[in-house]
Amino acid sequence: MIQAVMVISTQGKPRLLKFYNFQPPEKHQELVRGVFQLLSARPENVSNFVEADAIFGPGAKLVYKHLATLYFVFIFDSSENELAMLDLVQVFVETLDRCFKNVCELDIVFNFNKVIETSSEQIVKSVEEIARLEKQSSTASIIPKSISDRFSR
Repeated sequence: MIQAVMVISTQGKPRLLKFYNFQPPEKHQELVRGVFQLLSARPENVSNFVEADAIFGPGAKLVYKHLATLYFVFIFDSSENELAMLDLVQVFVETLDRCFKNVCELDIVFNFNKVIETSSEQIVKSVEEIARLEKQSSTASIIPKSISDRFSR
């Protein structure tokens, strides 16, 4: 079972957190700090799979991908396949790239409401709809008032 999904900046700031087991909010920062300390100390040329017993309890593992200024982290237990989890991280990142045209930290900070959906199809559909509405709104606002008055008569 997936226990948590985290997107953490390379400065250790949580950019997106989703816990699937209840965690008191005061414990969130402690967990993020523990994950960040673990990941930031790892060399680039090692496995993306890490035992996380010390942070999340017995049998907990995490898989991560370090891209640009972000760590994308999935924490899971022994009932999940490690390679499937790595693939899930990849699908998550690819979906964000489709939504934001090469996702970066600021995309997540300023558009976190677009990132909390779990269905990649629904995410892309929603982002496309938002873009369409924004385009309509900006097109409508650039019509000069004198022209819009002529059509309203």
